[in-house]
Amino acid sequence: MPQLFAHNTLDRANSDVVLIVDDVPDNLAVLHDALDESGYTVLVALSGVAALQRAAQALPDIVLLDAMMPGMDGFEVARQLKAMPQTAHIPIVFMTGLTETEHLVAALEAGGVDYVTKPIKPKEVLARMQVHLQGAREKRQARSALDAFGYASITVRVSDGRLMWQTPLARAWLLRYYGTDAPTTPLPVLAWLRRHVDSQDMLNEPPRLSIEHGSHRLTFRLHQQIGDSEGGGDWLIIMQEVSEDSVIEAIALSFKLTPKEAEVLYWVVKGKINRDIGDILGSSPMTVKKHLERVFVKLGVETRTAAAAMAMRRIRQLQPQFEA
Repeated sequence: MPQLFAHNTLDRANSDVVLIVDDVPDNLAVLHDALDESGYTVLVALSGVAALQRAAQALPDIVLLDAMMPGMDGFEVARQLKAMPQTAHIPIVFMTGLTETEHLVAALEAGGVDYVTKPIKPKEVLARMQVHLQGAREKRQARSALDAFGYASITVRVSDGRLMWQTPLARAWLLRYYGTDAPTTPLPVLAWLRRHVDSQDMLNEPPRLSIEHGSHRLTFRLHQQIGDSEGGGDWLIIMQEVSEDSVIEAIALSFKLTPKEAEVLYWVVKGKINRDIGDILGSSPMTVKKHLERVFVKLGVETRTAAAAMAMRRIRQLQPQFEA
């Protein structure tokens, strides 16, 4: 019987990783041999508890799950896998000898994407797996592409507010801006999402959510609803970080300001008072005031309002998309 491998030692470049969960060793052996011969890396679990542990550690590409097991049955295993952010995306194919409609519905409601009936026919299992592995592979590639191009994505369940999925880049941003990690969705993000779902206008994209962190801004936009709409459904949200460093640099060059003077003027344009600017830049309000006095001299103005208006006109010329 195959051993459990650590997640970082699995050969994912050359084969998909399959976790088979069944309390009958003979069933495991038949499927293991067929999958192994077809080039898959196969992991096994003889109980629901072991299945959860191995799935969390190895993060398989797909799970073949026996529905009826002593102790924790397959339905509960599936529900717990779908509740954990790190395993929620893994497709689950149930293996069941129960063909009554209510059992098959229960399998799908627990999070299964498909089922095969016992006695298991390895060729049928392989064919079903290919369909769902291809879909999972395309989703992974799409998410990786988003991260590579400076976008990140999260999936949030409206009913309980759980963050079900996040790309590595999304995790880094949410930690930096909100100090949260899955399965916790930042409260402002959840409130923004629920306002949209509760509104009557579901056809138009809602205003984007933005949060600032120093000279960086993180924006959120709703991309699409995923799966069943019951309870509000799950929503894919696309995130993008915009740095205002280029704006600050443009201000410095345009008005011959020092980098610190340009930063101060930038935050004046954003409507911040000296105390707030000092907090952002790690300076005292008095130091900010001195920088601002030198800015007034270089711009030939006497007030914050005049300085901000002059800077805004120049910024608009250089970056029309700038948001004050």
